[in-house]
Amino acid sequence: MKLSVFVGMFVDDGSLARLALVLIAAITAAVKLLALPPLVGVLVLVGCLAILLHSVRRAAEHKPMITDQ
Repeated sequence: MKLSVFVGMFVDDGSLARLALVLIAAITAAVKLLALPPLVGVLVLVGCLAILLHSVRRAAEHKPMITDQ
């Protein structure tokens, strides 16, 4: 089994995974450096949902609609 196939099973959309990691790193840094309360975890939820919505919209634009004919 090739490594790319194995990775592809877990990471279908590379930009989705990359953006989620950047979001989590940025919020972690903000909590540590700015001494924000840990309750800003809501930002992780909202950010991840926004990233997911962006990914779904981008995928919908690139895939043709299937119609029954």
